[in-house]
Amino acid sequence: MTDTRVVVVLTALDLEYKAVRKHLKDIEQHRHSSGTRFEIGTVNGTDCRIALGLVGVGNSNSAVLAERAIQKFSPVAALFVGVAGAVWDSIPLGQIVVADRVYAYHGGTSEDDGHKARPRTWETSHHLSQLAHQLERSGTWTARLPLDARMSDGGRPSVRFGSIAAGEVVLNSRVSVEARRIREHYNDTTAIEMEAAGIAHAGHLNSAPVAIIRGISDRADGEKTSANDGTWQPRAAAHAAAFAIELAVELANEAEETSMTPNDSRATLPPAPTSTTVNNTASGNVGIQAANVAGSSVWMSTTPQHAQEVDPPKALAELRVLLDRHRADGALDDDTYTAAQTEIAAAETALRDPDLATRKKSVLALKRLKGLVGDVTDLAAKTAVVITAVNGLA
Repeated sequence: MTDTRVVVVLTALDLEYKAVRKHLKDIEQHRHSSGTRFEIGTVNGTDCRIALGLVGVGNSNSAVLAERAIQKFSPVAALFVGVAGAVWDSIPLGQIVVADRVYAYHGGTSEDDGHKARPRTWETSHHLSQLAHQLERSGTWTARLPLDARMSDGGRPSVRFGSIAAGEVVLNSRVSVEARRIREHYNDTTAIEMEAAGIAHAGHLNSAPVAIIRGISDRADGEKTSANDGTWQPRAAAHAAAFAIELAVELANEAEETSMTPNDSRATLPPAPTSTTVNNTASGNVGIQAANVAGSSVWMSTTPQHAQEVDPPKALAELRVLLDRHRADGALDDDTYTAAQTEIAAAETALRDPDLATRKKSVLALKRLKGLVGDVTDLAAKTAVVITAVNGLA
């Protein structure tokens, strides 16, 4: 499968899988030749495609199935999403940890004077790390959180960046051999789990960017119980899924922008003409759509008149008014309205930046807005006009 906008998302547990799946629509089944099942869907309100897979528990499983997914779908990136235990008490339950690096902490030798660590370490790619940090700063991802998390008196979950240790055992102790090993040899570890090393290794072998996104569901301190898991695992999984889905959308949008950019940055394209002459040398009738026709010559305007006349900041303000109007008449629900407000704000912020490359990011926000309000005809049409105008900025 070749699609410049597909992102692979993998999970270990069913509840993590379901947390991601809630964000998708138009889901189709896909069976790998080896029997592995994937579901391919589109993120609500966007045209970002997600190939979703369940890898099960453990680094071995995750490595094999991640490689299958990467080779099958050739994704923009592979994201591993789910829950993890916190290594330090300072990390609240429900918080999100995004890996800067992944440790395979069981690597080492056993000698007469003790364990000698021989870790395998995988760094998150610079591009993915930069994008994740930007997303955390913008806060736009929080619009994808479940309503109870967005309205919580305790505040919305925050995002922390740090090292994640992936081993082969469930850690539920502060005094066990594994716990001591992590404190002694991997002291910057933020969270611990059992699959990230396999995913990271598969990404490395296949030259695919990988991001590990985990919601904290316990503190790995000996207090882990089935009752606590029943409460916190679904919450933590939903929080991680919200951040991961927004990251996937941003990755897909960037991939689309890149695919539309000439590969040779030194190339200079001729300016777009304001009119074009077409000479008909064929015999018989020719069907055309044009602004003016004279004999066998055709003049076609290549820049829509309405796009030339649009002032983007003013048009964004008008979009806000139109959005409020449709919220008042019931055409938009609360969640869509809030998400749409967030995208307009993001577009306005990017548009004010003097750097052209940053200003162009307003187009990405407007595309997401268009996906959100696609069922409201005049809102979608107005958004399309603004997109065209912003694209035309010199």
